[in-house]
Amino acid sequence: MASCVSGSHFGPTNQDYVPVADFYADKSVFVTGGTGFMGKVLVEKLLRSCPKIKRIYLLMRPKRGQDVASRLTELTQSPLFETLRRERPQELTKIVPIVGDITEPELGISPSDQAMLCQKVSVVFHSAATVKFDEKLKLSVTINMLGTQQLVQLCHRMMGLEALVHVSTAYCNCERERVEETVYAPPAHPEHVVTLVQTLPDDLVDRITPDLVGDRPNTYTFTKALAEDMLIKECGNLPVAIVRPSIVLSSLREPVKGWVDNWNGPNGIIAAVGKGIFRTMLGCGTRVADLVPVDTVINLMIVCAWRTHMRRGDGVMVYNCCTGQQNPITWRDFVKTSFKYMRKHPFTDVLWYPGGDITNSRLKHGTLSLLQHRAPALLMDFISKSTGKKPMMVRVQSKLEKAAACLEYFTTRQWAFADDNVQALCESLSLDDRHTFDFNVRNIDWDAYIESYVLGIRRFLFKESPDTLGKSRALLRRLHIVHIVTQIAAVFFVWRFLFYRSNMLRKLWRSIIDMLTRAARLLAIA
Repeated sequence: MASCVSGSHFGPTNQDYVPVADFYADKSVFVTGGTGFMGKVLVEKLLRSCPKIKRIYLLMRPKRGQDVASRLTELTQSPLFETLRRERPQELTKIVPIVGDITEPELGISPSDQAMLCQKVSVVFHSAATVKFDEKLKLSVTINMLGTQQLVQLCHRMMGLEALVHVSTAYCNCERERVEETVYAPPAHPEHVVTLVQTLPDDLVDRITPDLVGDRPNTYTFTKALAEDMLIKECGNLPVAIVRPSIVLSSLREPVKGWVDNWNGPNGIIAAVGKGIFRTMLGCGTRVADLVPVDTVINLMIVCAWRTHMRRGDGVMVYNCCTGQQNPITWRDFVKTSFKYMRKHPFTDVLWYPGGDITNSRLKHGTLSLLQHRAPALLMDFISKSTGKKPMMVRVQSKLEKAAACLEYFTTRQWAFADDNVQALCESLSLDDRHTFDFNVRNIDWDAYIESYVLGIRRFLFKESPDTLGKSRALLRRLHIVHIVTQIAAVFFVWRFLFYRSNMLRKLWRSIIDMLTRAARLLAIA
């Protein structure tokens, strides 16, 4: 395992060192966003690696006709909890659902549950957020800002609170090229933004959103920046840490390699590329793609709570959980490696041979989008209509292009995220804790990770069995032949089209033929 840089005053050789798992012994934890992508990994990791933990209270709301008990059962039956179900099923009984809603006053938690949480909870992880880049400003403010504010108010009432870990994003300061581990001045006054969205009609809020957000790419990064400022102003003497992950992808190792459960960010794009229906994206291939595995982030969060209690007098610490400084990979290498493993482990029912590129030319991207996305989608929908089937490819392409447009801001720019606090925290851990709660991004082997990422999309998003790989590879071989033949045919027809419409081209062709003929004669004479 690669070593971390030095710089901590709380080293692993300290005789008062308390192992991370021991810190959680007999403690109860409250988690918001526990049913989300990161929250699920957090809950599983706490139960598996901190076996003496007392309770994990999850803020949950009834959803789609399911009560919280049914949702909890569904959560623990997911592949993510397979190891715990098999080896230590009793750990799952430590999860206690708390009925509530991050969008409601007082988080929608009943007075009796609030009193219980205030009495029993020692550590709070706040990961609830709307991560949709194009979310309406009013809902984004309600969840990301007011939800944080109300959670802090609840934390002030917790008698034995030892740590509050707030999950932000590395891109909440995306107007800066270098982002330090500090809370910057907000892009607007949070109180003014809250007042606006609460008093103005929804349609007017939507119209003024671009002016409010300013040079930031979306409401997500905007409201997360404001939430950090609100947290700092209202936390008082609470033991607080802020964790800022960059672009979070599938798990690196734990508890299942490649685990992913959503189509957000690059996931949906990579899935579509693997199916052969998405082939071009706008971006600068030489820029660093700051991607981080979800279990890396979760390990850091768990250790942050430990450190926040152990060094309570240090104030609010910020941790940029990113890979660009310590273990960078470019967008081109990410895409290229993804192609390699999409072809090695192809998805089922691939429509075309996976290929394409990331380009920073808008003209080239627009042309390729028309030829490789829109035109085939229109043709396929025409065929579907003609055969009595429901057309869907144009709609699918529209969604994909919208998702790609949301990512353009991040694929065309590059940031330098300082991570001194993360490195010092790593150095402060014992060797056992560094192994159990590994968040050292230098340990990521990108080639192996991307292979597990592709396999994870195949298994967990498309629900495809490994047994189908043989059939999928046979189909891909046929599609490869068709792809090559199509390319040759396209070059031939373009050549024929230009040949019959250009005197200059015909003269050039005749000159080449004459030159080759003379060369052949000279060779024959020799």
